[in-house]
Amino acid sequence: MLRLDGLGQGYGDHRVLHDLTLTVPDGQLLCVAGPSGCGKSTLLRTLAGLLPAREGTVSLDGTPVTGVPDRLAVVFQDYGRSLLPWLTVRDNVALPLRRRGLRRAERRAAADRMLERVGLTGTARQHPWQLSGGMQQRVALARALVCRPALLLLDEPFGSLDAQTREDLEDLLRQVHRAEGTTTVLVTHDIDESVYVGDRVVVLSPGPAAHLVLDLPVDLPEDRDQIATRGSEAFVALRAKVGRAVRSGTGR
Repeated sequence: MLRLDGLGQGYGDHRVLHDLTLTVPDGQLLCVAGPSGCGKSTLLRTLAGLLPAREGTVSLDGTPVTGVPDRLAVVFQDYGRSLLPWLTVRDNVALPLRRRGLRRAERRAAADRMLERVGLTGTARQHPWQLSGGMQQRVALARALVCRPALLLLDEPFGSLDAQTREDLEDLLRQVHRAEGTTTVLVTHDIDESVYVGDRVVVLSPGPAAHLVLDLPVDLPEDRDQIATRGSEAFVALRAKVGRAVRSGTGR
């Protein structure tokens, strides 16, 4: 569904990514981990069509990505700046549906359904600044999913939240992913999060010219629990593999 063939990226003379080849099947939740500054966010911008590939190609459903794909949604880490403070929560979520030509009543009904899905029933008439950080990020997730994207990209979306809220949103993301079946790429610097949330984890080497050093299927049950799953032998073993790859810059 999403394919990278020999992808290379950089800024001026500075090489950031080198020879990334990867296929993400339809409906998979892929986590991208790696040390700080290795190019994870640059990779996400390239997948989104915001940066043209310097080398190789990115294709979505067999079509090369040369601009921002139509059925793409992105959730950013800075939820406070991605939501429009003068709009209500409902209107923020309904915003992407304006391009679909839906009537206002249809847009609002779809927004209300998605707000219920992410646990925000009763907040439709409030404004983002009236909500907690975790609730604002739920609004951002609802806005991304309301138009049923073919590809969802998340750039460290829970990085600035407290631990309890972060865990709640990790569980929410897995629940929504299972319900919607959207192909998802989550960039994170948190090793435990990558293993807990993902169906698969890939690790980038340290920069410059980061490349793939690990491609690891996550063989954990679909139903996961923040306490039981993270305490299991399988989770600890997977976390150790990802941790070694991040720290050593190799897959060994």
